[in-house]
Amino acid sequence: MKLINLPNIVTCCNLFCGCLAIYFGLHGQIGLASLFILGGAVFDFFDGLTARAMHISGPIGKELDSLADVVSFGLAPSVLCLHILNTYQPSFEWFPLLAFIMAAFSALRLAKFNIDERQTLSFIGLPTPANAIFWIGLTYLNEIPAVHTAFNGTIYFLLMLICCFLLICELPMFSLKVKPGHNSFGENKARYILIASTVVILLVSALLGFQYFAASPALIILLYLLLSILF
Repeated sequence: MKLINLPNIVTCCNLFCGCLAIYFGLHGQIGLASLFILGGAVFDFFDGLTARAMHISGPIGKELDSLADVVSFGLAPSVLCLHILNTYQPSFEWFPLLAFIMAAFSALRLAKFNIDERQTLSFIGLPTPANAIFWIGLTYLNEIPAVHTAFNGTIYFLLMLICCFLLICELPMFSLKVKPGHNSFGENKARYILIASTVVILLVSALLGFQYFAASPALIILLYLLLSILF
């Protein structure tokens, strides 16, 4: 298997987006950091799609994909969490650095995913891209004055620990992949409800203003968690 092929190039684009997200996040440019995390998620989706379309598979692509995901969906969202904790000017100077615990749990989740044969059309535990998108939403939610006043660094730290648990727990969670020949509403109820609800949430939040629209991914991921538990 060649090291250089189109799916691996797409995966490297995911990794590159993750590196840029970390750079901009550490420099306080949260908008660009969030944008590059989302860009990484797009490339993460298309690398697998490209590999299947070209009938290219192998251990190198699998390992490279996990390495890219650790950066884009493990380290990058930890930088967003770091940014949030820093906005509260904690009395303990090193407290915000605990945000990188989430990067470690993300790596553990990805390692578990690589050896778990149950996760083909669904997931066991919160996928790292979903967790990263959740923290994009929380970052913008924290910029809403009323929310920032009502919350504090401890609450966000506890949310981070909950996310760490969800990453590695045994909670079955659905993916958006539909098994060929199984397109009925009854078999994909959770998927269709999530898609329809996402459209409604995005439209309503857009009407409320940019900050609410940018914070809406947090609500969408919470809905995804709830639907996974219910269905």
